[in-house]
Amino acid sequence: MSFNFIKDKNKKVHFIGIGGISMSGLAAVLLREGYKVSGSDAKESEITNRLKNEGAEIYIGHDSSNLKDVDLVVYTVAIPSDNPELLEAQRKNIILMDRAEFLGKIMLGHKYGVAVAGTHGKTTCTSMVSHITLKAHLDPTILVGGDLDAINGNFRVGNSEYFITEACEYKESFLKFSPFIGIILNIDADHLDYYRDINHIQETFEKFASIIPSNGYLVGYADDERVMSIINNAKCNILSYGIEKGNITAKNITFNVNGCATFDVFKDNSKMFSISLNVPGKHNILNALSSICIGIILEIPEKDIIDGLSAFKNAHKRFELKGHKSGITVIDDYAHHPAEIKATLSTAKKIPHKSVYCVFQPHTYTRTKSLFSDFTEAFNDADELILMDIYAAREKNTGLVTSDELGEAIRAKGIHCVNVHSHEEAVKYVKGKVSDGDLLITVGAGDVVKVGELFLEE
Repeated sequence: MSFNFIKDKNKKVHFIGIGGISMSGLAAVLLREGYKVSGSDAKESEITNRLKNEGAEIYIGHDSSNLKDVDLVVYTVAIPSDNPELLEAQRKNIILMDRAEFLGKIMLGHKYGVAVAGTHGKTTCTSMVSHITLKAHLDPTILVGGDLDAINGNFRVGNSEYFITEACEYKESFLKFSPFIGIILNIDADHLDYYRDINHIQETFEKFASIIPSNGYLVGYADDERVMSIINNAKCNILSYGIEKGNITAKNITFNVNGCATFDVFKDNSKMFSISLNVPGKHNILNALSSICIGIILEIPEKDIIDGLSAFKNAHKRFELKGHKSGITVIDDYAHHPAEIKATLSTAKKIPHKSVYCVFQPHTYTRTKSLFSDFTEAFNDADELILMDIYAAREKNTGLVTSDELGEAIRAKGIHCVNVHSHEEAVKYVKGKVSDGDLLITVGAGDVVKVGELFLEE
């Protein structure tokens, strides 16, 4: 592993927002390599405690005094320009680098960098690729956007040429990466607080494909026209996948009572092997096919691909079983885009149940506003929708849109929907509705998971 941009291991790197799912992994990579690391976050967490145990100096709260003998400051695009540590770094002329650029430079120290991009499914696909490469004993370094049991968290520091990471398109961050292999899972309208429209998004994915070297590989979903437009114009090796279209396809698909698929994998119409997944839903067939493509490119034995995927049981917050109570099954899922919600609820319908009660918390005002019409069409597979207030995340409430307005529009579509305005109100409502045999699923990228957890506790 080589960090030519940080030649001296006595240099100290400070991470603003070190407890974040992506920043923490980068900090861990440096710590394992013997660099000095400090970082700040708004609150203490398991992640900050883990990094502290690894040797990082952790500060809770952002303050200019946190920058002690720091040589480089890493920040994310979500950090506001008036952050006191950012301002202090500028005042002291400390080198500043955003997370994506920093990650890209770390990738340069690895021969086989795998960047998993797409509007949906990045965490699951990255996790599947991680399982396969671990099973093949490739000793990869892994950065994943969720907690994965196979690596006891959201990062793993290996000692090899293999580096696997999610590649987020928000504010074109992934254009600063250095992949040898890139995956484009799908292209949908999202992050419209930054992008003009879907064409602007596609143009950015085209730029992502262009940074892959000519001897590298681009993997793409064959049933997505925008993805295939990029694949067909790529200047590197290509491999496509899909249920029916593509180089790698799935045939003879069956589902068990838990909604998990068994299917035959074909390469260019020649059968390779059969596989049974332990994660439910049609969308996970596609995630598996994309990760199989990576296994093929890296020349991983078929047995390791099969065993790696068979052992995969989802990252946390990806259709995660939270528990059972009085015959009611409680599941949590990270879906926050209409297309993801549809896939999640479609999967839920495959699980034995009487009724599906969905508690959804919209994520950011700009996403709710820009995809408002799509959200009204996303809940057809729910028997009842319990709609929470919008989770602001990085935004401020300027009156752009409300959850009550979304609820009215959803009810106008004939869907049984009620609005609630707190976790406690949501729990009280579902307690009076659900019964033995029902499925309660919390959906969203905020803190909606608390509803299911409170329900199970009570």
